[in-house]
Amino acid sequence: MEFNAADIFEGVVDRVPDREAIVHGSTRLTYKELDARSNKAANALKKLGIKKGSHIGIYAFNCVEWLEIMLGAYKLCAIPININYRYVEEELKYLIDNADMEAIFYHKQFSNKLENIKSHLPLLKDFICIEDDSGEDDVIDKSFNFEDLIANEDESRLDVDRSGDDKYILYTGGTTGMPKGVVWRMEDVLMTLGGGIDAVTGEKYPTPEAFADKCLQDQTIALALAPFMHGGAQWQSFNSFFSGWKLIINDQVSFDADYVWEVVAKEKVMNLTIMGDAMGRPLCDALPRAIEKGLDLSSLFVLSSTASVFSASIKDTILEYLPNLFLIDAVGSSETGATGVNIHTKDGKLKDSGGGPKFTKPNFSEILNLDTKEVIPPSDTETIGYLARKGHVPVAYYKDEEKSKKTFIEVGGVRYSIPGDMAKYEEDGQMTLLGRGSVSINSGGEKIFPEEVEMALKAHPNIFDCLVVGVKDDRWGQKVVAVIQRRENDELSLDDIKDVASKYIASYKMPKEIVFSELIERAPSGKPNYQWAQEFANSKLEIK
Repeated sequence: MEFNAADIFEGVVDRVPDREAIVHGSTRLTYKELDARSNKAANALKKLGIKKGSHIGIYAFNCVEWLEIMLGAYKLCAIPININYRYVEEELKYLIDNADMEAIFYHKQFSNKLENIKSHLPLLKDFICIEDDSGEDDVIDKSFNFEDLIANEDESRLDVDRSGDDKYILYTGGTTGMPKGVVWRMEDVLMTLGGGIDAVTGEKYPTPEAFADKCLQDQTIALALAPFMHGGAQWQSFNSFFSGWKLIINDQVSFDADYVWEVVAKEKVMNLTIMGDAMGRPLCDALPRAIEKGLDLSSLFVLSSTASVFSASIKDTILEYLPNLFLIDAVGSSETGATGVNIHTKDGKLKDSGGGPKFTKPNFSEILNLDTKEVIPPSDTETIGYLARKGHVPVAYYKDEEKSKKTFIEVGGVRYSIPGDMAKYEEDGQMTLLGRGSVSINSGGEKIFPEEVEMALKAHPNIFDCLVVGVKDDRWGQKVVAVIQRRENDELSLDDIKDVASKYIASYKMPKEIVFSELIERAPSGKPNYQWAQEFANSKLEIK
């Protein structure tokens, strides 16, 4: 049986055609209407010469068109490529060239950047402009307007030979380096990230028809907050569309926590997905105001976090106001999907025994010792290894054979994906995530993981956000420095921080110095910008 995204989506459409699929501001589309518009997009792409395996870029803020173009590409067996709208021209040029894009869809306000670099991109032939409310002009000559392009196209489905071997590519900036494309087989991404594994039984749906049938029992209303240019939000759209959910798209470009709670109340949202503390902290702070205004948040059943650390102190506070909520915290990456899950409830809080976040081990995850090429057993609570996923994992990095060989490996005849996160087992069988080895700190011969220290520091009530880096030190080689964004402008000393953090981490992991910033820089997905933190700390401490 072949599992393909376009086929599953069309199967859901045929089962629940009149159910609402998307809400974005005043725009509301049923599954039948979304299918028709994505068919128009697919037919338009075909006329432009886009074919199976062609790469097309989507360079836009969250909007209905983003998802219509994505689905249209899948219907044609073309490959949509996500583009970070924060990129400067050099990064943009690198990504478009590296991804071999033949066409690009872009919001009008980004046309100037594209105009400045398009002469360096010989493969990029077609430019399709999506209207926005920026008031700017489209400066690209001979571009198409998206609505004009699809206006007279056929709404019928294409007759295309699709398969589970069709490709899905997600470009990720990661924590270091230039953007890289993670290549998945379509069937593998559906199983890992698209809901193809039954959440109750843990088994793969036996047929595409059985996969699509689950929409008949599920009418969840979900809210998408993160940008679709990042994997977490794309995967949320997969789970929504392939399960027949209604997906509410946040229509605010800047994150507004008060507005989010208003949308939850207005649309009766049941499932809210955030990106760690970057969204969780503002939502936590805005929650008392929402309750005071009388907003009815009783529909909300699940709040899940992906892609970034979600602090226990924030979870506890949210549960004080919404005690019936299930908080689901998943750790993973673009190369693995989820590798660990933590469920937090009012009556069943998981104990946080140290600095790093704790997760339950799924049956598809292991911790590997790459020195011995062995799987570390849960009984070994001393050895630190690499968190890995087996089973439905990516094929490779696009056009990067060397990096692919390091990340997608075989151990004991089993293929694993190991993006670089370090972890260890606890006495209770839980896994502790220690963080990315590439940003670890070596202080006096001890290896210190920033995420572990950050989690401990965030237990202090006056720390809104923080990042931890290692800076040069004559005695220690590197010393731990915390870049902190305070919740208030009250005094906050190193001793104050140590008094709280000492409950969670050993003394050698404590910051030797702290510096303050008005804002911690993160990607829209919530991923930490350690390069910025390093440069900021060096500047403040006058280290060259």
